[in-house]
Amino acid sequence: MTAATHGAIDCDLHPALPGCMALLPYLDEHWREEIVARGLDDLDLSLWPRGAPITARADWRPETGLAGGSVDLVRAQALEPFGTGIGILNPLFGAPALHNVDMAAALCRATNDWVAREWLDRDSRLRAGILVPMESPELAVAEIERRAPDARFVQVLLLGAAETLLGRRVNWPIFEAAERHAMPVALQVTSGTRFAPSANGWPTYLIEDHVNFAQTFQSQLLSMIAEGVFNKFPRLKVVLLNAGIGWVPSFLWRGTKEWRALRREVPWVDRSPADLFREHVRISCQPNDAPPDPADFAALLEMIGSDEVLLFSTDWPHHRFDGTDALPPGLPERLRERVLRLNALDTYPRLKESLA
Repeated sequence: MTAATHGAIDCDLHPALPGCMALLPYLDEHWREEIVARGLDDLDLSLWPRGAPITARADWRPETGLAGGSVDLVRAQALEPFGTGIGILNPLFGAPALHNVDMAAALCRATNDWVAREWLDRDSRLRAGILVPMESPELAVAEIERRAPDARFVQVLLLGAAETLLGRRVNWPIFEAAERHAMPVALQVTSGTRFAPSANGWPTYLIEDHVNFAQTFQSQLLSMIAEGVFNKFPRLKVVLLNAGIGWVPSFLWRGTKEWRALRREVPWVDRSPADLFREHVRISCQPNDAPPDPADFAALLEMIGSDEVLLFSTDWPHHRFDGTDALPPGLPERLRERVLRLNALDTYPRLKESLA
C-alpha cells in the first residue's frame, strides 16, 4: 500500500459488466425474453475496443475473465494498493445509448441493481453512480427517485454526449432531482454516438475520437452555462470523468471573453464562465494530460485558478499510468489532501453523511 494516497477517495472506478445476460436476474419477464430473443449481449463500454492496450493495464488484466470484472480484482488492484478509503463505481455500460428508451430504462435499472448486489453489498468501501436513460428525462428522474434512498449511490451518471446538449431545458428535471438528492451529475467520455463527435463529421481513428473528447465536454459545459443551469440549480455540481484538464484554461479564457461581448443575449448568466466553472465543475485527475514538465502542471493549476477542481482517481482498470503513482507529477504539496479527500467530500455530500 502506498502512503502517498492512503485514505484517498477514488472517484472513478469502472466495473466491467460481462454482458446483458448477466442482467437477466435483475430484469422482469418481458425484458428477459426481449434480451434473449434479440441476442442483445455486449454493451459494455469500459473495455472497448476489446483487447486494445488503452482499455486495461497489463498488470490489471486477469488470466481469465474481464479486466475490472470482480470485487476481488478492485480490492487487489485499486483499493488496497492505493490505500483507498472510498471508491466510486461508474459502470461504462451502453444502455443509455439505445434508441428504445423503455429498453434503455429497463437495462439501466438492472445495471444499478447489479452494481448494488454484486459490488456494493460485497465491500463497504464502495459507492456508485446511478446510470440513467438520459434520452428520457422522465424515466431518468424515475430511476434517480428509485435509487436515491440507497445512500451508497452518490451521483447521477450520464454519457458525455446525447441527442441534445445537456443545458437544454428538457433536461432540467434531471438536474433538479440530482440537486434535491444532494448528488452531483457525472459525465463520462462515452456517448450515444448518434451524431459525429466533431463539428466536421465522423473520425476514422481512435486517436481522433479520444482527442475530440475535450470538445464534447466543452460543448456540454458551455451549454449548461449559457442556458442558465447553474443559476437555476445553484447547489448543483458537475463531475467530468476521464476528461483531462489541459484544455481548461483556454476554454475559460475564450468563454469569458465571448461572454463579456455577448452577455446581453444571456442576461441570466450573471457571472463569467470561469467563475461558474470554478464553483460548479470538478474533474478526475486521471487521465493526466498535463505538460511533461512537472513544474508546468503547477502552472496549469494556477491558470485554472482554483484549488477545488481536481478529484483523485485511478480510472481502474484503464491504462493511464503504471505502478501506484496516480497523483499527477508536480501536484503542489499544499493540494495533496484537497485532491485526495477534501474536494471529494465537498463534491459528494452523501459521502459526508455515510462517513458520519
